[in-house]
This record gives sequence, structure tokens and C-alpha cells, in this order.
Amino acid sequence: MQGILGRKLGMTQIFEADGTAVPVTVIAAGPCVVVQRRTTDRDGYEAVQLGLVEARPPRHVTRPRAGHFKRAGVTPVHRLAEFAIDAGEEWKEGDQVKASIFQPQEYVDVVGTSKGKGFQGVMRRHGFGGGRASHGSMFHRAPGSIGSSSWPSRVFPGMLAAGRMGGERVTVKNLLVVKVDEEQGLLYVRGAVPGGRNAYVAVCRAKRG
Repeated sequence: MQGILGRKLGMTQIFEADGTAVPVTVIAAGPCVVVQRRTTDRDGYEAVQLGLVEARPPRHVTRPRAGHFKRAGVTPVHRLAEFAIDAGEEWKEGDQVKASIFQPQEYVDVVGTSKGKGFQGVMRRHGFGGGRASHGSMFHRAPGSIGSSSWPSRVFPGMLAAGRMGGERVTVKNLLVVKVDEEQGLLYVRGAVPGGRNAYVAVCRAKRG
């Protein structure tokens, strides 16, 4: 199993034996349930579709989704995601996947949606240096020239400009799993992961760890 769904609970720190403080993000990983099994014969690849089991299942489910869950014999869930598996692994609909699939000192990639910052200028959005801060400058936080008027008489696509910042799919790679709490279903991952508190995240085994 290559990954699991979960929620980001927040950040804290763990002290090692020598007194070193390690900043960690606490992720409530799973429990997840296998909703669908993908096979090479039928689908062309090996994977499982996991659903994150939560305290409150969805109140309203569309008919196609209701049939999808009924076929698997599982309770409807809010979040679904696919994770690759090896051909020899025996996973079937209804099986549970928990945080215990990961081990301490293992490296993972965490995928989530970054915090939305709204409409921001070029200095905050792209790290522009800005102009002089002196009196009378009239060029403090402006982007500067974005194209000549005589030629090409237009702004080229992809020009770094002000706009909406954040709220994007972000993958943070090669984070170390410091601790695994199997009873509570918690993963303690070194460093920060995208999103705010209670944001959905996908924890996958690092591809290039």
C-alpha cells in the first residue's frame, strides 16, 4: 500500500533522547476503507480506491455514488483517492487501512491544498524586491515594466503579476516519519505540510526518498 488519507491536526514538537526539539506535524491518518480494487486484467493497472472513514458520514449521497458504495458493501464517505499497490498484494473491498502501514524513520510525500491568501501583490506573491522606500519615490511595491509600448505592444503570457495566491495543490516531498501512534491512528511527520488545521491530506511513500 503506497498511501493513506487523513487530516492535518496541527504542529507540535517532540524531544529526542539528547534533548533536541524536533518540529512535527500531527496527521490523523485513516482509518480508511477499500472502496474499489483496480486490477491489471480489468483496468490496466494495480491500485485501490480508499475512502476516509470519519465520525460523521455524508448525509446526502448522489445515486451513482450510493450505488458505488453499495456495490463495495461500505458506508458512504466524503473523500476518495486512489493509491498504487504491488501486484502481489491482496486487498479487497471492505478492508481497512490504518496508520500502521508506515514505520518510524520512513520518508513520505504529503499532498494537500495550501492556505488561500486571496489577491496579493507581486512582492508577497513572487518575492519581488520593490523600489526605493525613500520619500518621493512613487515606486514602492509596483512590479515595474511589463513590456514595451512600441514593440511587442502587448504583455507576454506567463508574466509574473499580482493575483490570487495560495489555494493550490501542493506536494511536500521527503518528510521523515518521526513517530507512529497506532492506537490513536496518528503520524508525527517532521516539518510542515500544506493546508490549515483539519485540512485533508494524502500521505504517500516517498518516491525519491
